[in-house]
Amino acid sequence: MNFLAYLFQDWSANRGNIKGQLVLFLFRSVQIVNRNIILKILFCWHLIMYRIVVEWHLGIELPRKLTAGKGLIVYHGQALVVNQGVIIGENCVLRNCVTIGHKKLANGTFTACPRLGNNVDVGANVCIIGDVTIGNNVTIGAGAVVIKDIPDNCVAVGNPARILEQKTEAETRIENS
Repeated sequence: MNFLAYLFQDWSANRGNIKGQLVLFLFRSVQIVNRNIILKILFCWHLIMYRIVVEWHLGIELPRKLTAGKGLIVYHGQALVVNQGVIIGENCVLRNCVTIGHKKLANGTFTACPRLGNNVDVGANVCIIGDVTIGNNVTIGAGAVVIKDIPDNCVAVGNPARILEQKTEAETRIENS
């Protein structure tokens, strides 16, 4: 993928969402800077600007070391916190007040971070915590607390999250087209 295509890979997914386009453009640009020590030195001002504007001013914590697939969508990005060890698949949606990260165990160590598959739609005020895997084509309802794995093609809701329904193959194809 060329340089410009990489920077703008989330642009069309966030069409009409100027804030989301700006945040994800800056996120992809700091990921490029983060790849090389020389770029980090030359563009340290950009890394600082990203932290001040996106993290402090807008309240969106997307660390530069985060692994996120193309087509990431950020709606109403206030209070969005994602740990740098999280892996996010392609075409995922993150809404406001979402927290995705590891949890601290009783012995003082931390669990691994969550892994989100492709086409995951995360509702507002969702917490995904611990070493969990979210399958492909999953919808997580608003306010859910996910502490266990969710298989492919499911809708999960509640605290703790439980599977409300399993989508059929035909429903999944229609949703993704």
